[in-house]
Amino acid sequence: MVACLRRVVKGKVEREVRTFGTTTRELLALSEWLASAGCRHVAMEATGVYWKPVWHILSDGDFELVLANARHVKNVPGRKSDVSDAVWLADLLAHGLIRASFVPDAETQELRGLLRARKQLVRSWCGSGPAMSSASRRRWRTPTSSSTRPSPTCSAAAGGR
Repeated sequence: MVACLRRVVKGKVEREVRTFGTTTRELLALSEWLASAGCRHVAMEATGVYWKPVWHILSDGDFELVLANARHVKNVPGRKSDVSDAVWLADLLAHGLIRASFVPDAETQELRGLLRARKQLVRSWCGSGPAMSSASRRRWRTPTSSSTRPSPTCSAAAGGR
């Protein structure tokens, strides 16, 4: 992971770029580096789920965190590298040009994780057939006798042809 620390010293912009691993130890080193430099604002690009560990470590510090949607902060087309992306994000943040994405609180994130895990368990228990068509869903919702009706937890994931 590449980080760019952007500071204005005596009217001149200075940038320091460092690379960190994604282990907890390395992310804590990132947090310490930013805190020791007096950094208060941190922007990061939302790429899949890879931003989450960084967010969780940095949220324990005194930083104002901004999660940027990758589509909204695209750099000029051409050569692309992690270093140029980090510098670009630092400049956008310094000029207030990043629209923050919504990040739910810790309890909501945990609940979402549990619901996703439950959904995967139900799918694996019921079979991982193709997604149901709307006609199949209507058939499953049609009242039938309780002895032939599938359990509610399985009905949406049962797949039907």
